[in-house]
Amino acid sequence: MPDPRPTRRRPTRRRRPGLPAVPLAVLPLAALLLVAGSGPSATSAEGPATARPLVMTTEGPVRGRAHGGHDTFDGIPYAAPPTGALRWRPPRPAPRRTGVLDAGAPRAHCPQLPAIGPGGPSGAEDCLFLNVTAPTGPGRGRPVMVWFHGGGFRLGSGHLYRPDPLAVRGDVVVVTVNYRLGILGFLGHPELGGAPDFGFADQQAALRWVRANAARFGGDPQRVTVFGNSAGGLSVCAHLTSPGSAGLFARAIVQSGSCSTTIAPHALLPTVGAYEPFVPQARTVADGVAAAEALGCGGRPAGTVLDCLRALPTDRLVTPALMERFSALAYGNTVLPVEPRRAIAEGRFHRVPVMQGSTRDEMRLFVAQTLGAHPVGDARAYRERVRASFGEATPAIEAAYPPAAFPTAALAWAAVLSDASFVCPTLRDSRAQAKYVPTYGYLFSDADAPNVTGLPEPAGFPYGAAHGFELPSLFAGATLTPPQQALSARMVRYWTHFARTGTPNSPGSPPWPRLTSSENSPVLNLAPGPDAIRPLDPGPAHHCALWDALLPPEPVRDVRPYAAGR
Repeated sequence: MPDPRPTRRRPTRRRRPGLPAVPLAVLPLAALLLVAGSGPSATSAEGPATARPLVMTTEGPVRGRAHGGHDTFDGIPYAAPPTGALRWRPPRPAPRRTGVLDAGAPRAHCPQLPAIGPGGPSGAEDCLFLNVTAPTGPGRGRPVMVWFHGGGFRLGSGHLYRPDPLAVRGDVVVVTVNYRLGILGFLGHPELGGAPDFGFADQQAALRWVRANAARFGGDPQRVTVFGNSAGGLSVCAHLTSPGSAGLFARAIVQSGSCSTTIAPHALLPTVGAYEPFVPQARTVADGVAAAEALGCGGRPAGTVLDCLRALPTDRLVTPALMERFSALAYGNTVLPVEPRRAIAEGRFHRVPVMQGSTRDEMRLFVAQTLGAHPVGDARAYRERVRASFGEATPAIEAAYPPAAFPTAALAWAAVLSDASFVCPTLRDSRAQAKYVPTYGYLFSDADAPNVTGLPEPAGFPYGAAHGFELPSLFAGATLTPPQQALSARMVRYWTHFARTGTPNSPGSPPWPRLTSSENSPVLNLAPGPDAIRPLDPGPAHHCALWDALLPPEPVRDVRPYAAGR
């Protein structure tokens, strides 16, 4: 069982710029995922104006900025602008340039709505940019880490994440990527031939650009690690199972977004159904037909509906309803032929080392924001919530998570959802992968991790190690206590050594055991303090046997990887 002891309430350490202080009591689940997955934001201090490193890329020269121990090259186009006739088409190569591109500052993020509160779309469709952070000075053959941001496939940008610690302390090249979001990235329609997952295809185009240009920034194109949190973690899962991603990366790190991540219906609000990040292509296509009708583009001659949709202004498309409707990756197409969780269970994924984990209290952040509208005030309310989401399994869940064992019934409910949606599915996927490739699991357990969301904690409901709260340990921007600084140093070393060698283990660090397919194989607990970084088996404490019985994996039918896999 998760530790039921109350944790010390800590102040918000850093507020994400532009995040208004408004309650989220009636926000849908997807909007909450956006807030949690959008990450810490911090811009490194610039060096002297004259320190402008120049790199020749395949499209032409780019001039970045020096910051002492690292250089940054922001806003580099990796594909042609997906505008006009290229809206809802696969990404095309970026055009060559004759002059020097000023890569001294980030460029536009992809169109999106505010995570919280009112406001119209921001960003621009010309948004397929990436940002490179590289250690200063000569060097070559460094590992390359490519970060895909979170945000529920509806929000976010690569430039929000400043990977200075990874680049400088880990001596790696880090690339952060923009990709198309919402309806502009994940529309389906018969005139598109299905639901081609354009936003995910953007990520693959970025990886091809990295393969072509890594050496120019001192990186090794044969040692590319894909990593991401939340929707970024789901993206990494998709790359593991997508035939088109074969050969584009050599390692994978999945943070709080395994292939089996789902959230039960009515988990947060009575009106919100199940959260499914991967959906059948037919569903997305049907939604696209309905959206075209609602936008006034239905009932037209065959072959002209897309012309009508492409002529619409961005603000007609980037609406709350349409961005939410098209915020899942479709499978059953050439990009994702098989549902990713099934592909993992069947062994149909690329044979690369995997590091995968979750936070201990994933769902506390989400539950907290809905308690005002839908409280879990006592054992009766708790039982009603369990029954609404899990039906006949209610007695077994109540026995495993008695509300009396937690400070409040609301915290008991958050523990149920954290284990059912994240901790146990992640462990299940990891053990399935461990049959075929070196696999390393973790559980981030810092009960006082910095809160970079700007969202206040309700009284008596600490966030603990909530969704996304491991990010300040890897990226710049939050204030850490000395024990947290030590944890951050260990995590940076683990992450970058894994990128360098395929194992997180290095001399001087607590050993990280390789996961096996056995039920009691341990993962690494990541927390600050003496001896807090240690192996543990999360299965019994998080009741994974119960969740595995209630949510069994797909039967194993085929253990061959994709033919093009590595």
